[in-house]
Amino acid sequence: MRYKKSGKIAVLSAGMALCMMGTSMQAFASESVLPGAGVTSVLEARMTTEEYIKYAQEAQGAAWGYTNIGIANVESGNLNVREEPSTTGKLVGKMPKDSACEVVEEVDGWAHIVSGEVEGYVSLEFLLTGPDAKLKANDLVRTVAVAKVDGLNVRDEANTDSAVLTQVPNGAELEWLETLEGWVKVSIDGQEAYVAEEYVTVEEKLDTAITMTELLYGVGVSDVRVDLVEYAKQFVGNPYVWGGTSLTKGADCSGFVLSVYKKFGVKLPHYSGAQANSGTKISSSDLQPGDLVFYANSSGTINHVAIYIGGGRVVHASSPTQGIRIDKYNYRTPCKYVKILQD
Repeated sequence: MRYKKSGKIAVLSAGMALCMMGTSMQAFASESVLPGAGVTSVLEARMTTEEYIKYAQEAQGAAWGYTNIGIANVESGNLNVREEPSTTGKLVGKMPKDSACEVVEEVDGWAHIVSGEVEGYVSLEFLLTGPDAKLKANDLVRTVAVAKVDGLNVRDEANTDSAVLTQVPNGAELEWLETLEGWVKVSIDGQEAYVAEEYVTVEEKLDTAITMTELLYGVGVSDVRVDLVEYAKQFVGNPYVWGGTSLTKGADCSGFVLSVYKKFGVKLPHYSGAQANSGTKISSSDLQPGDLVFYANSSGTINHVAIYIGGGRVVHASSPTQGIRIDKYNYRTPCKYVKILQD
């Protein structure tokens, strides 16, 4: 069965339906709470396959939007998503470590999955499924505040008179800390801030796959830039450590940039403000993979740096809770763009 891009996952069998509802067939022969019904009913006899499927569909989305969740189980790097269930199949995306997917079916050691905008096949050898995936997801799920408008002001304090630290676009996800009266306290790259509650929705999320489009670079990009970006992306999912420079054991934002560039023979200082003065200032329209994108606080002081990877995305060491990750380059307002590689 192929997945149809309709935003709904088809129920594959009565057995899967029961799995989705987290109950057994025997339970339905006695007093049971039917998913989605909200009342207790006594069943005179077993339900038909059609009835099982109906209730499974009503229960759909009960676990973070997944009915049959899978979790990428790789030690580091990414899990390849292929167009066909074969190691020679064309790559259509990558699932970062601990990212989630919907498992549509399992065939001969492969799982047909949908994750974010990516559909394809991954090796079951590197995918947690069933109860193991649910237990892992409980540890990985994060609460985020999702912007509902473009140019959402992120403020220093919970009032409209306080300084605007940055602005974020519609759909941007900010790490949620707590909900106050009329305001939501968030963390952005480890810095506490506030957004108006009416302009965000608070949701529980799991990371998903990255499309190949997001990983492409465009025409005319030099080999060294491609190599640098590919090198940087393999550390996605690794930890953030304040003052750190280890790409595997932990680095902060400038330590991550320092260590990536060091691999390619470029020496940079371990401070984002100093790195901003280490190359040539460019405009956003001139950005190429490997260039640096800088961000500042409300006083204009640069306090964060990321590596542009093409496709409107950056890779960066974000915060202690989010580690090294990929985001849209304007997930917060950039203040400066710098070209380090003189190619």
